Amino acid sequence: MSYRRDHRASRGALLDNLDSLEEGGLRASSSYSNDNDDHNEKAMDSLHDRVRFLKKLTGDVHEEVESHKRMLDRMGNEMDASRGIMSGTMDRFKMVFDKKSNRRACKLAMYFVILFFALYYIIRVLFNFMYG
Repeated sequence: MSYRRDHRASRGALLDNLDSLEEGGLRASSSYSNDNDDHNEKAMDSLHDRVRFLKKLTGDVHEEVESHKRMLDRMGNEMDASRGIMSGTMDRFKMVFDKKSNRRACKLAMYFVILFFALYYIIRVLFNFMYG
């Protein structure tokens, strides 16, 4: 019988140890839960800050896109205006080149321009050679 008492006592001690382990486990789990909650709060705060930053960044990008859109619209309008001016200029050139006398005058002016650039280049090369 003493064996049974010892067995019951050891069994009771074992069960008490298991109960204390479970309680400790619960306490550890509760402590772990508090640490996990703190970690989750920090992660949420960090995520909130990132979302706020991204929201500000997308707002800035939107403003920049709108600014570029307005600039491109103005540039398109200016290009349309310059296209009108260029077509008028081309019409005038066509009228000038339709007549033979005007064509000769344009050729003569073009020859003078080419001669001017050639003389300028020659004088510049000679000047650099002599004084450079």
